[in-house]
Amino acid sequence: MHTIDYKQSQLLKTFCTDTGKILSRRITGACAKHQRQITRAIKINRNLAIMPYKG
Repeated sequence: MHTIDYKQSQLLKTFCTDTGKILSRRITGACAKHQRQITRAIKINRNLAIMPYKG
C-alpha cells in the first residue's frame, strides 16, 4: 500500500461509499494500521473541506 496522505482525495474517495461513509476493513481489505491511516486522512480531508461529509 502507498503512503496515505490527506491531499490525495481521489484515492480516499475509493474508501468511501456514495453517501460518504468510510468503508470497513472487511470491504477495503486493509490491515488495522492502514485502515487507521485511511480513516485519519479522510477525517482531515473533510475538516479542510477538500471532501464533503456526505456524498
